[in-house]
Amino acid sequence: MINKEKIFPIGIGTWKINYENIENDLDVEKGISESNLKELCDYFREIQSKYDLKYYNTHIFVTGIFRNLMQERKQDLVKLFNDKFDLNFNIISHGIENYYLAKAMENDYNNKKVLIINMGGKTTELVTFVGTKITDTKNLTIGVADLLNNFEKVNEKYSGNTIEEMENFVAERLSDIELDKDYDCAIFTGGEERFELLTGFNLVDNTLFNDNIHKYMLSLEDYIKGTEKVFNDISLEELYSLMPSNPKWMDGARSGAIIPLVLFKMANVKWIIPSDLNLINGVINDLK
Repeated sequence: MINKEKIFPIGIGTWKINYENIENDLDVEKGISESNLKELCDYFREIQSKYDLKYYNTHIFVTGIFRNLMQERKQDLVKLFNDKFDLNFNIISHGIENYYLAKAMENDYNNKKVLIINMGGKTTELVTFVGTKITDTKNLTIGVADLLNNFEKVNEKYSGNTIEEMENFVAERLSDIELDKDYDCAIFTGGEERFELLTGFNLVDNTLFNDNIHKYMLSLEDYIKGTEKVFNDISLEELYSLMPSNPKWMDGARSGAIIPLVLFKMANVKWIIPSDLNLINGVINDLK
């Protein structure tokens, strides 16, 4: 049995870096900047001590923009982690990430057609389930960092950028993507249930399926209202205070609502299921 605390997915937002400088600080040919590399190493030094991480009991899954590094730079990171921490820095493909997302979300969805949305810093994965079977997957080259890099006022006290202008930006980026229009619901993963509970979205009991995990759902209308509240009525400091153990997670909260919102509308989704499942759950399910 593997200890869940010793499986670590590493993407752009895993440790507390400056989102706005991501594209400048991670160069495909040169690799990660010295400042961000130091922060990443400090992060692992801290958790290695806290959780007693060893090569034989720790699985690291590296995703997102790290996949775009040239092979030599990937090898540099693998060697650095082996030398500094005696840990394997495992950069996984989009296909493998999709596999683990699907394993995390495997379920009997009561014969419903379900769109799974897993958004990261620079990429977003879509998986379609019909009942218990996967019928489609899509990999999108857009994530929360793209919005943070293009809308510098979103993390003012109250957002200085509007939901509409950010939606238009995402819709343009996704203009060549086609989605079915007959989904029964969408599941938005990666800490979304916790976030929506903390910020007071209008969640109701999930009556679409019963998996003993996803207790809540909300209408598209209420998702939009909740997003408007996060943009316009809850200050950034208030958002930080809602998550004292990791306040900087909230730096992506406003921007992180927009890509799924556009996808919900593209797929004509009426009901949204917020989920806290992620790649870690898929790895655990795969190892059972």
